[in-house]
Amino acid sequence: MKKARGLIALMVAVVTLSACVGQPDFTYVRDKAGTTYFKVPSSFTQLNANPIELYLSGDHPNSQAALLRTQRVWSTAFDQSAEPSVNHLLGSPDPFVYATVHQLTQEQRDTISLNGLRDFVLPVTEETRLLYLRQTLAAGQAPMFHHFELLGDDVLILDDGARGVRVRFNYQIGDDVQTFDHTAILDEKGATVSVMLIGCQSLCFRQRGAEFDKIAGSFKLLRLPG
Repeated sequence: MKKARGLIALMVAVVTLSACVGQPDFTYVRDKAGTTYFKVPSSFTQLNANPIELYLSGDHPNSQAALLRTQRVWSTAFDQSAEPSVNHLLGSPDPFVYATVHQLTQEQRDTISLNGLRDFVLPVTEETRLLYLRQTLAAGQAPMFHHFELLGDDVLILDDGARGVRVRFNYQIGDDVQTFDHTAILDEKGATVSVMLIGCQSLCFRQRGAEFDKIAGSFKLLRLPG
């Protein structure tokens, strides 16, 4: 009987160990060029971010612009909702992470600035917010974003001449206030911009800000050999 109990205990220990080994705490992510790295908790579900790219760019999926964008842009998304969806980018009670790396065109290289990094995904600076409002109203549409609140704005001076910004802000979207944590990094050559946008409802963000700091803190550029 003692041998049997010992065998059972050993089997339980092996199964428990196997479960732990088989479930890593984080998903580790690199872009297709291997130059940008970050990690998110394994409780997030990875999504195809192509619908987000089409939404943000306004390109028709069958257009030449959309084709060229796929050649210059890498992106991915992660959702912690029980029902993950790319539609949660701009509104969800659960955390959502969007990351993208853009190979800049020559025109973009010539004009990119810290304010351009701030506005890379959503309108953040006053000038871009006013432009968004004018364009939306001119198109006969109701603005989606209301009552902007700036929560933090830090300039990042990074190794080897890379630079960037980390901006935290609120927008009222529909009936809820959504908080966003936006990090954008321009590489040392001025050739690529790497962006991470973390979002969830403001109450969620206040409660879990330390977790989001860890995710944003893992977002880094990697120097490849050669």
